[in-house]
Amino acid sequence: MKGHRRAKAIAILLGLPLLAVALVFSYPYLKNIPFFVYLLRQEPPVDLPVPVEGVEPSQLEDTWGASRNEGRSHEGIDIFAPRGTPVRSTTRGVVVKRGLNRLGGKRVLVFGPGGWLHYYAHLEAWADWQVGDRVEVGTILGTVGDSGNARGTPPHLHYGIYGSGGKARNPYPLLAVTP
Repeated sequence: MKGHRRAKAIAILLGLPLLAVALVFSYPYLKNIPFFVYLLRQEPPVDLPVPVEGVEPSQLEDTWGASRNEGRSHEGIDIFAPRGTPVRSTTRGVVVKRGLNRLGGKRVLVFGPGGWLHYYAHLEAWADWQVGDRVEVGTILGTVGDSGNARGTPPHLHYGIYGSGGKARNPYPLLAVTP
């Protein structure tokens, strides 16, 4: 029994470095842990630039809470613009997701100040940023489109914000701030 415990302990100790290496290569954003901590210590934003190039705050419509199919309600704001219009990051942060899903289609998720997640969906195309890359305010993340469950609707960006605990927040008041 004693030898079994020793062998198990040795296996665990030898496995930890391999596990650490696997995590670093499997999760490229881990290289930014100090930056994540920095972002977490920042206050969440009180105002944000409109993420769609050329769209003014006065052109926005608050679509938060509108009913959606499958019994859902809208957890974001739709910002309409011509297909291919650049979509820019509203904050500095780290790209933590980039890919496809059924609802959002082509989407990018940026971890920003205060630990808020900024969700950019229905993109036509992505910029060259990958998971783990840092972005700044104004960095182009992709272009306006109608991917995902927006296929066939007028091109737009679905922009959502998720605060602590993944709770959705209405981005409209932060985007519609007048100077």
